[in-house]
Amino acid sequence: MVHPLHPLQSLRTLSLRGLRATRAVAGAALLGAAALAHADGVSALQQFVTEVKSGRASFTQTVTAPDGKRKKTTTGTFEFQRPNQFRFAYAKPAEQLIVADGKEVWIYDPDLQQATVRQMDQALGATPVALLAGGDLSRDFTLKALPAANGLDWVQATPRRNDSGLQSLKLGFKGRELSALEIVDGFGQQSVMQFSAVEPNAKVSAERFRFTPPPGTDIARQP
Repeated sequence: MVHPLHPLQSLRTLSLRGLRATRAVAGAALLGAAALAHADGVSALQQFVTEVKSGRASFTQTVTAPDGKRKKTTTGTFEFQRPNQFRFAYAKPAEQLIVADGKEVWIYDPDLQQATVRQMDQALGATPVALLAGGDLSRDFTLKALPAANGLDWVQATPRRNDSGLQSLKLGFKGRELSALEIVDGFGQQSVMQFSAVEPNAKVSAERFRFTPPPGTDIARQP
C-alpha cells in the first residue's frame, strides 16, 4: 500500500490512519519563491527562510512505493505565516486538515470525525517544516547544492538529528522559483510535491491558523 508522506515526519504518531497523516506539509517551502534571487539552491533556501514571512499556494503530491511501481496522487492547498503557523487542506477523496497556530498542531480527519493535537515544540523537531517555517538552518540541517536535474536546481537538506525518519530531503528551484520538494522516508517511500498558484508574502488571516473541532469530534491529545 502506498501511504502519503509528510515532511513533518515526527507527527507520524498523531495520525488516526497510520501514515496517512504523514503528508507533505513542508509544501510551505514554495511560498515566496518568486521573490528569490539566488546563485544556487542553497542560497535560495537561505533567502527564503529569511525573507518570506507568509503566503499561500496549491500543490500536487505523488507518492511512490519503495518498489517504484505503486503510486498515489493527491492535491490540496496550504497557507503559512511565520513563525510556525500553517494550514494544509487535502482534497477529496481523502480529505484531511492539518493546522498549526504556533503553539499546537491539529490533524483532523472529517471522514472519521476524529482529531489529534500535540504541542508545537514536541511535534516539529528537526523536520523539514521546522526549517521552512522558521527553523535554524545551521543548527538543524546540513545543506548541500546538488547538480541541476529535470530543469531544476536542487539543494539537499540533511537533518542533523538521527531520529528525523528521513533518508533524504531535496528542494528544487526553477530559475527564481522554488517549484518542487522531494522526500524519501526511512522505508524508501518517495513523495514529490509540485507547486502552483504561488502567492509569496500574501496577507493571510489569523483565523486560518485556528482550529475548532466540530461538535461530536473524537479528540486525542498527545504530549
